[in-house]
Amino acid sequence: MPKTTLYLLLLILCFGCSRTKNKLAKKGFPVSGVQTEEGKEKKKGLKQDSLVLETKPRNVLLTKNAEHRLTPIFLVNYRKNPKKPKNPIPFTGSIAYHPNYSNYGEEEGNNWNRNFMPGFEAAYGYNFVNVSHYNNATQKENTFFEKPVLIRTLYYPAFSKDTLNNAPITRDFYMVSTYDEDTNKDGYINVKDLRRFYHFDLNAQNKSFLIPKNYSVMSSEYDSQNDFMYIFARLDENENGQMEYEEATHIFWIDLKNPQNKGMQYQGE
Repeated sequence: MPKTTLYLLLLILCFGCSRTKNKLAKKGFPVSGVQTEEGKEKKKGLKQDSLVLETKPRNVLLTKNAEHRLTPIFLVNYRKNPKKPKNPIPFTGSIAYHPNYSNYGEEEGNNWNRNFMPGFEAAYGYNFVNVSHYNNATQKENTFFEKPVLIRTLYYPAFSKDTLNNAPITRDFYMVSTYDEDTNKDGYINVKDLRRFYHFDLNAQNKSFLIPKNYSVMSSEYDSQNDFMYIFARLDENENGQMEYEEATHIFWIDLKNPQNKGMQYQGE
């Protein structure tokens, strides 16, 4: 086969896979039927209490705390099988990481080992829907969420020996940004819903909001002098369950030494 033809075929295949994944990512997964104002069902879906999604585990994430191990769980998707149309091909996502390649001055006692923030790995993946936590000491397993969600980023204690201002950094909690509710009532949990931000203790329990639930998280920044995380989020002013450009952007701060110590830094008009 000529090289030009082979190259074109590869481009077509890659483009096709990309379109499929983008379509699935936008679609998310169904959670319930959608009701019109008159009370009639507008779109078919699955009731939340009967929702069954096929999932698969991928990898084991090593945390700084030897007793605690995490397993990412992914939604099983299917793509068309050109050779056997009645037997679609299953596939799942995999874990990737948000690295930080900035030089924060190892000579000054700052070594983050390319982690997103000192002491924290930031993991994400395509159709990442839950996390399993296992305690080696108690030999007990539990999941972060009772039902499938769409996880945007999981922050967990980094396995590496990170330092900040000449001091070793060891985190003892997790943070998760996620789409966990059909806030816009379209029958699906997907990226069109409000993005929440949660705190979990080291046993992946005692879930609490780091940002109020009527906000949608947009992005974050790190302040190494204070060991603060800044969160940019939009307030759902019209209460329609989705983030819109016209709505106000506020900035929250979280003290990573004690995440219960938090507040709002900027509240614009």
